[in-house]
Amino acid sequence: MQAVEISAFGGPEVLRLTERPAPVAGVGEVLIRVSASGVNRPDVLQRTGNYPVPPGASDLPGLEVAGVIASGDEAAMAAAGLAVGDRVCALVAGGGYAQWCVAPVGQCLPVPAGLDDIAAASLPETFFTVWSNVYDRARLQPGETLLIQGGTSGIGVTAIQMAKALGARVIATAGSDDKCAACLALGADHAINYKTQDFVTAVADITGGQGVNVVLDMVAGAYVARELDCLAEDGRLVIIAVQGGVKAEINAGMVLRRRLTITGSTLRPRPVAFKAAIAQALREHVWPLLADGRVKPVIYRVFPAAEAAQAHELMESNRHIGKIVLSWA
Repeated sequence: MQAVEISAFGGPEVLRLTERPAPVAGVGEVLIRVSASGVNRPDVLQRTGNYPVPPGASDLPGLEVAGVIASGDEAAMAAAGLAVGDRVCALVAGGGYAQWCVAPVGQCLPVPAGLDDIAAASLPETFFTVWSNVYDRARLQPGETLLIQGGTSGIGVTAIQMAKALGARVIATAGSDDKCAACLALGADHAINYKTQDFVTAVADITGGQGVNVVLDMVAGAYVARELDCLAEDGRLVIIAVQGGVKAEINAGMVLRRRLTITGSTLRPRPVAFKAAIAQALREHVWPLLADGRVKPVIYRVFPAAEAAQAHELMESNRHIGKIVLSWA
């Protein structure tokens, strides 16, 4: 099969189209003929040597794919309501940048009605991440307010739409007026240009000084202390990336007095059973929203798989709004 490999740690140019043996599905797995592969920030971190591959995972980058089930564990497929020939999208621990990819059955979801494989390939990584963190960990409730840092990222466009569709109020930050407009168009109630406004002051103004119930943070570092200032009593801060650094200085007294929660998680190294539970929750609560159009994939650009380096250059430029996808057509 053709695949895109990381020939050495470094810039986008180290991504190389190559030939690899096709993988074989094992117990509890399916083999997917891949039509499209999603591109995500962790792929960039892996390429630069900053995101080690979990034990047993493919060294090829790529955490989400869409395509057709070609073979697999028939008993496991039957239990999940899947079969050979079904169109699916899947979350994988690696190996997504390839024409063939093995995925655990529990991490596969049917392609939502009305979506093509390009759109479907943009779903798993961000939808699993948002559900796991905003709903399982931070327990966002209808009527509560969510602050999303980086509203036009792949995570951001997913979180805005999911939270609004499930009854929350949404405030998003972005780095330009155009990106703020995109957040509003996706359904955010308010958008803050963090380059021209202090987001702490803006959140206080928007909420009448009450603060938000949940913050979804992809920055960490110095942002953490400021995000705590944005939280209402019993507020929850959930950290899913550390683009601003791993160290933060906080006011622990504020955490005590206002009963705040600081949490976070990574998804890639978690066991299959954990990810399968997220998949079931998505199928029940979110897949119907995709099928009826209340939540929509946001695709910024599609690249031929052979142009994975250009896709990574775009990802690192931060110019995009939504998802970047590789096509194997």
